[in-house]
Amino acid sequence: MKAMVSVVIPVHNAEKFISDCMMSVVAQEYTDWEMILVNDHSDDNSKRIIEDFIALRREKNAAQEIRLLDSGDKKGAACARNTGIDAAKGRYIAFLDADDMWEPEKLREQILFQEKIGAEFTFTGYEFSDESGVSIEKIVRVPFHMQYRSALKNTTIFTSTVMFDTEKLSKELMYMPDVPSEDTACWWKIMKTGIPAWGLNRPLTIYRRSGGTLSSNKLTAIKRIWNLYRNVEHLSLIRSAWCFVFYAFHAVMRRI
Repeated sequence: MKAMVSVVIPVHNAEKFISDCMMSVVAQEYTDWEMILVNDHSDDNSKRIIEDFIALRREKNAAQEIRLLDSGDKKGAACARNTGIDAAKGRYIAFLDADDMWEPEKLREQILFQEKIGAEFTFTGYEFSDESGVSIEKIVRVPFHMQYRSALKNTTIFTSTVMFDTEKLSKELMYMPDVPSEDTACWWKIMKTGIPAWGLNRPLTIYRRSGGTLSSNKLTAIKRIWNLYRNVEHLSLIRSAWCFVFYAFHAVMRRI
């Protein structure tokens, strides 16, 4: 029996990319899904594009539900994703950022993998593309198994590849904290309880390198990770520095 996947997509000024993102969900070989788009104070045409997309799907009597929600007064990806988590009806919750895309087999292959090993938390490999969505032929390989200590030194888990099983993991544990690099902080929070993350080493997600994304600012990324070590995980200076060396190595290797 199929289990529904709730696809949570935070949207902030994504008018250039959101159509490609939504179409990559519609094109999934696994068809038991709902799409939850959470508008995070966009002031471009993102909301209108989504509304038109939903109307067109309704005209076609599409089987899957697509909902557009609002993140409320508080801005930020963490709040938007948490709003989506609360609204999710599916057994599985998968995240997809508005400027990224999935390969058609992504949900099917990841659910098969997740069910085979009985995992609470899985992620996949991914491939970089340029801003237009064209592959730059750089694939990120992922380890089969990660626990808290290894995850501190390797932030290879990419948000748009993650899937949770709500029958084995509470929504409260999935909530992302309101801190910079909230996604990495969330993975560490989960793994800190003893729950591992399992990696499917296939590039099933397309990570668009767009110049306006926060991750494109390398100095900002460094500061965010250091803040996680020192002020969120409360690691000592020495241990933070030790973990940071490995983090930097893996981050560089993913991008060259």
